[in-house]
Amino acid sequence: MAGLKVIVTDDRYGSYDEETAVLKEIGASVEVHNLGDEAETAQVLRDADGILVNLHPLPATVIQELQKCRVISRYGVGYDNVSVEAATAKGIWVTRVPDYCLEDVSDQALALLLGCVRKVAFKDRRIREGAWNLHKEQPSYRITGKTLGLIGYGAIARTLHRKISGFGLGRVLVFDPYLDPKKIEENGAESATLRSLLKNSDYISVHAPLNDGTRGLIGGRELSLMKKTAILINTSRGPLLEEKAVADALAGGKIAAAGLDVFETEPLPADSPLRQLDNVILSDHTGWYSEESVVELKTKAAQNVLEVLKGGKPIYPVNHPS
Repeated sequence: MAGLKVIVTDDRYGSYDEETAVLKEIGASVEVHNLGDEAETAQVLRDADGILVNLHPLPATVIQELQKCRVISRYGVGYDNVSVEAATAKGIWVTRVPDYCLEDVSDQALALLLGCVRKVAFKDRRIREGAWNLHKEQPSYRITGKTLGLIGYGAIARTLHRKISGFGLGRVLVFDPYLDPKKIEENGAESATLRSLLKNSDYISVHAPLNDGTRGLIGGRELSLMKKTAILINTSRGPLLEEKAVADALAGGKIAAAGLDVFETEPLPADSPLRQLDNVILSDHTGWYSEESVVELKTKAAQNVLEVLKGGKPIYPVNHPS
């Protein structure tokens, strides 16, 4: 199997010791690029046996040009930057790493929620300006007895549920149409419609995948159902929320606060109205990050490639090519 070539499409890590160590078993080389437009991408990847992709887009037009590729391994949970349909038609496995950052993203969601509840970022900014006695500007309410709504109940949401259970919540509502309500109830939560969850939750944390059915899941109509004291958290994918509608709701006092780690356009544009609001905490799509999670992610992404190039199936497949 010597001579196999695995290409990294976009360099976000600087070091690839983990990938090199994993793929050494089959004598595969690891080439790191920062690819540009589609023409360059197609040219560089044409003779790759495996691809490790982070944020770089791999549309159908690029995948159709691949001559030797057997596996595209995505660094991360989501894979919306890869045309899975085109890869499947080409006989190429698409893989991901769904379990590397459960602790980290749930920590981020909890941190954003607590920051919004206690107005941490707002008070920090204002105190640096010389202000004091700020509670009248943005009142805080205790967590005990409140209702948490989880949109999506995958591994990250369940981990968040476990961590927040010690705060004395009154109820946990879950909207996940793909999950058996009995599984939700077994974990001490209640299955709910999206409408019911939005109307009754004090805190709403979004953990749904991004697809055609969930894009714009929370827009103006959904925000209008929420309590004026509600807090909205998103650590999943930016386009799940209609960002302008969220900004309008925050500015108009239709909801109390939001904690956002992800956005429709990243980095967040300089003219985004969210930048001007005191009742939103902004983060830079790093909920996934810890030093431990990076090592786990890189290792598991490479293991997906290894298993396919050895002639087997990946550990975390997205598709099942014939």
